[in-house]
Amino acid sequence: MKISKAELILRIGIFGTFLGHGIFAIGVKEAWLKYLNFVGFTESAPLILQLIGYIDVIVALFALFLPLNMILIWATIWAFATALIRPLTGEPIWDFVERTSNWAAPLALYLLRNFKNKAILRK
Repeated sequence: MKISKAELILRIGIFGTFLGHGIFAIGVKEAWLKYLNFVGFTESAPLILQLIGYIDVIVALFALFLPLNMILIWATIWAFATALIRPLTGEPIWDFVERTSNWAAPLALYLLRNFKNKAILRK
């Protein structure tokens, strides 16, 4: 099956986003521990962050090579949640806004792959 240029660009964008975040999480980026603390993880936060990092790397690889619907839906929800947690923890709303592409790209790829030639994409 031939992949359109738009799909390839979205796959690469999602891959880069999730690979980069995954590598930071595996390395236990100190600034991100407060987000896990906010949702109730304290002592286990570093280990949970590393686990999240490995999941992000897996999502990145699937997005690039085999973008299954469940992976794209997960990527959309997860990226939206991780963007939203920033203003919930006291950061400016702009920290959420600037991460819009993190969740919009997997959503766009999902729509592109599942609604080709459908009215939903032409409106």
